Amino acid sequence: MSGPLRLLERAICYTQESMDAVVAGFGPLPTPCSDWDLHELLAHVNGSLTDLQQGVELGFIDHCPQQDGLDECRDPTSVLVTTFRARSRQLLDTCAGAPQSDGRIAVGGSLIARDVVMVSGAVEIAVHGWDISVACGHHHPIPARLALGLLTLSQLVVDNWMRESLFGAPVPVSPLASPSDQLIAFLGRRPVA
Repeated sequence: MSGPLRLLERAICYTQESMDAVVAGFGPLPTPCSDWDLHELLAHVNGSLTDLQQGVELGFIDHCPQQDGLDECRDPTSVLVTTFRARSRQLLDTCAGAPQSDGRIAVGGSLIARDVVMVSGAVEIAVHGWDISVACGHHHPIPARLALGLLTLSQLVVDNWMRESLFGAPVPVSPLASPSDQLIAFLGRRPVA
C-alpha cells in the first residue's frame, strides 16, 4: 500500500472512530466549521468520499467542495453515518485495486497527481473527523503519527484555494502543542482546551 493510500486509510479509520460519538438527534449541533452544523458536515464528508471515488475511477472530479453531499442533507443522521462507513470501504477497495501509477486526476480544470489528491482527501477527512468528535462533545485527538504525516504533507498541498473552500486561516498555537492540535490549528481550527 502506497504512502498516500496508507494515510487515507488511517484518516478514514480515525474518522470512523469519531463517528461512533454521533447519535440520533445530534444533527443540528454546531461544529468547528462555522458554515455547517453536524448534519451538513456529515453530508459534506460523504460527498468528499464520492468525489475521491470518482477521481480514482474516472480520472476527474467535477464537484464543488463547498456543495459536496449537501443534496443528502435530508437523510437522517444515522443514514449519513452508515453511508460514510459504506463509501469509505468502497473507496479504499477501489484505491487498492487501482493501478499504482503516477496518474493524474482532473480537478477544476487542472491535472493533479493522484497521490496529491489522495493526501488532500486524507487531510480533509481526518480534520472533519476531528470536527465531528468536537461537535459531539468527545474530543478525540487525531493520532500523533497520522497528524504528523498529514501536517507535513498539508503544508505542501494546502493552498489559498483549499483554505477558502475547505479550511480557514492558520490559528496560532504553541510549538509544544500536540501534533493533532498543530494540524488542526494549521487548518484554521482552535484546539480544544
